[in-house]
Amino acid sequence: MASRHGLTKHDFQLVGVCALLTAIAGALFYADVGEVATFVVAAVALAALATLVGHSVDALGDQLGAGALGVIQSALGNLPELFVTLFALHAGLYEVVRAAIVGSILANVLLVLGLAFFVGGLRHGTQRFATESANRISLLLVLSVAALLVPALTAHLHTPAAGHERALSVIVAVVLLVLFAASLPAALQQQSIDEGGVGGEGRWPLPVAIGMLAAAGVGAAFVSDWFVDALAPAMSSLGISQAFAGLVIVAIAGNAVENVVGIQLAARNKPDVALSLILQSPLQIALVLAPVAVLAAPLVGATFTLVLSPLLIAALTIAVIVTVIVVLDGESNWFEGLTLVALYALIATAFWWG
Repeated sequence: MASRHGLTKHDFQLVGVCALLTAIAGALFYADVGEVATFVVAAVALAALATLVGHSVDALGDQLGAGALGVIQSALGNLPELFVTLFALHAGLYEVVRAAIVGSILANVLLVLGLAFFVGGLRHGTQRFATESANRISLLLVLSVAALLVPALTAHLHTPAAGHERALSVIVAVVLLVLFAASLPAALQQQSIDEGGVGGEGRWPLPVAIGMLAAAGVGAAFVSDWFVDALAPAMSSLGISQAFAGLVIVAIAGNAVENVVGIQLAARNKPDVALSLILQSPLQIALVLAPVAVLAAPLVGATFTLVLSPLLIAALTIAVIVTVIVVLDGESNWFEGLTLVALYALIATAFWWG
């Protein structure tokens, strides 16, 4: 039952969990009781705060219109990951950042989309979604990923552009941001009238939603700092490589919104909204987060390029090709979802050793 502020019992519980986990993470960090404990609690707190951001943006989407929900939720839902990226760049964890960018794309197009297809298929059989939207998002995803690979390919293939990866990365970043701006009108006009939005009882009034979003953003900024500070010592203690930490741990913790909401939407037989929400996130990682990391790196005392390792290039290429093949027919089932999850597990395993 909702209160006069539109908050349900579940909402209050979520806020309480976020506040408690943030407080514990802060206490562990300042008490210096152990990097592993701080790392684990901060990662869980990031996931909880990302979920709170998702709830806040969901309420904003109700106020601003269903057509903007996917874009807004994906953009603001990536706030925790943006903070982690900036702090990791400042700490010089470049391989973590590169792996996290790729891992965020892989986690959404393989793990989250696969789980959504699997759960939705088990509950409702074959689910169908609008091919026009799927085709547009797939095209943008392929183009953006191809652009991300250009600096790495010029370096690994020893082309005349080798040695100019920083300048090329900046150019790629600017082009991707322009492409993102050009894609916004079509994305914002996309309507989901037949299915509706995420829905739910007790939608928050606009002031409450903005206040929650601001609080979650501030909390995510602090927790991200603690998380990154404990990241390197924790990786050393646990024997986790930078590549695996970025590809799996950072990526999943920062994408908790899509992990939860996208799967719930598929379970409610809303495949169009689920597909839009899940694929908007990796699209914005490629079109916005990666370019921002390149352009903002000097502001945090770092020099960052988009030169990915050969294995990251291969994993990203395979994942995007498989995802496009799966979604282009406009329907999904539980077995397709299971294959996507299986591919994610294999790729993640390949990065365990670095």
